[in-house]
Parts: sequence; C-alpha cells; structure tokens
Amino acid sequence: MNEILDFLFSQYKDYSTLNICLEAIASVFGALSVVYSARNSILVYPTGIVSTVIFTYMFLQWDLYGDVIISFYYFIMSIYGWMLWSRKDKQDDKLLEINQMTAKDVAKCIQIFIVSVIFVAIVFIYNNKFTYWWAYVDTFTTGLCFVGMWLLAKRKIENWIFLIIADIIAIPLLFYKGATVTSIFYIFLTIVAFIGYFSWKRTLQNQIQAS
Repeated sequence: MNEILDFLFSQYKDYSTLNICLEAIASVFGALSVVYSARNSILVYPTGIVSTVIFTYMFLQWDLYGDVIISFYYFIMSIYGWMLWSRKDKQDDKLLEINQMTAKDVAKCIQIFIVSVIFVAIVFIYNNKFTYWWAYVDTFTTGLCFVGMWLLAKRKIENWIFLIIADIIAIPLLFYKGATVTSIFYIFLTIVAFIGYFSWKRTLQNQIQAS
C-alpha cells in the first residue's frame, strides 16, 4: 500500500505547501462546477471561475501551455455563459433551455477547433515545447475543450461528449506530468460528465414532450 501511495504522490515531495493547497482548492471548486453543470445550475460558472484562475497558475508551473489557454478561454466563456443562462428571451420571456446542435453549430465548432489547435501549436513552438509528444496531445485536447465549453455556454447537450473525450485523454497526460491530484480529479470529472449527459438528455426529452 505504501509503495502505491509513494508511486502516486512521490512527485509532491518537491512541491511547496502553497502549490499543494492551491491544487486541492482548485480541484474542489472544479468538482463543484461540474456537479452544478450536471444539475443544469447556473452556479457552474462562479465556481468554475475560481477553479480556473487557480489552475491557470498551476498549469504554468507544469508547462502545459495548452491548458493555460484553455483556462483563460474558460474564464471568458464562463462570463459569456453566465450572461446567456441568466438572460431571458425577449419573445417568450424564457431562460435559455437545453438544446441540440444545429448544422450551423457544427460549422462553428469546426472553426473553433481548427483555430484553437493552430493557436496552441504556435504557442508550443514559440516556447520550444513542440518537441515533446505530450505537446501534441495537449494541443488536441485544447481544441476539444474549446468546442465543449462554447457548446456549454450555448447550453447544447453535445458539450458533454467533447468534454468527456478531452477528460479521458487528459488523465494520463496529467499523471505523466506529475499532477496526480489533478489527474484523479479529472477521473471524477469524467464520471460526473457521463451523469450530466444523461441528466441533460432526460431534461431535453421532457422539454420536447412539453412543447
């Protein structure tokens, strides 16, 4: 048992107490954010913002520039999504409901993915980090996260699919980089994301039946 714990957490021997505490706090608020998202609650955004700000600092420490960009983008999209979710439609006085992607959304997602991947690749090349295999993985997951978070702000049910794929890919990457707590946190995110998808699906079906 001690050997397993040492294998999982030995990298934290070189971490400062501050960084360990910050990673734990960011993980807690991130977990709350995903739970609120699964419950279709607007509290997904304030809790997510707290987590994002802290994780931005942590990702800089780990040289995960793609994740730094994801965090900054998430901060912007959190504010944007917060506004959309709290704003009522002028015609029917309803808040934004869970909905599905349209052909226009698909085209937009492709654009977001391509632009984000190119941008992150440039950042890695500029910082001489594109010689590592994980830089390619980080670049790809960044594109998935950008698409997923834009869909979340639009309250599209498909956001879960993109975020689930990104989380599954990110777990071994984070573990490889020595971020054991964060990788465990991402496992939790993946589980909650599956729950969130099916919860949103039931809500969407109820909305369709009621309309």
